[in-house]
Amino acid sequence: MKVRQDAWSHEDDLLLAETVLRHIREGSTQLNAFDEVGDALNRTSAACGFRWNAVVRDKYEDAIKLAKKHRKQRKRQLAKEAKPHYTTFEPQVTTEFSAMPELNLTPSITRPVQTVKHTNTHELTMTEVIKFLETFNENGTKSTLLEQENEELKQRMSTIEEKYNQLKKEYESIEEDYQSIIQIMDRARRMAVLEEEPSDRHAPSFRMDKNGNLEKVAK
Repeated sequence: MKVRQDAWSHEDDLLLAETVLRHIREGSTQLNAFDEVGDALNRTSAACGFRWNAVVRDKYEDAIKLAKKHRKQRKRQLAKEAKPHYTTFEPQVTTEFSAMPELNLTPSITRPVQTVKHTNTHELTMTEVIKFLETFNENGTKSTLLEQENEELKQRMSTIEEKYNQLKKEYESIEEDYQSIIQIMDRARRMAVLEEEPSDRHAPSFRMDKNGNLEKVAK
């Protein structure tokens, strides 16, 4: 397989991304970044810009947001450092003539004093950006796995609930059949008792003895 002589390698894309992100953080323009990469790779700035917008940019959306955020913070810090501070200078004027009327010779003179603070601003490196993206991807993967496990548990609970309802219906049906059998057996038992009793009952017979008393005649 032939490889084009002007093909972009992974290292070229990485250099392009790192340079553009650095220019964004420092408040520069992407055109300056394309010029710098073009000089380093012996390419035109237009080719670098086309490569960035067509291929590389989509891979570093989160890094671009961080770089822009860092640029805003850097501008705010520089604005605070450039703000002038004022101090009051009061010259002392004395006179040897005691007879002279007192004059207010101490006007307040204000002079702007520029104060420069040397702050150690932390520049984001490409390694830190990559680590952040890897951590972000790991957290997203863990969240996806938890969502999948949660969905599986919901499905299991739904299946168990369906089985429980089915068993409950079967139990209720068995209970109804059992009660019906109990009633049938009870009716059969009562019918058997009635059949064992004599169907005809004869009234007792009596006769009169010689004294005129009634006595029961044994059968």
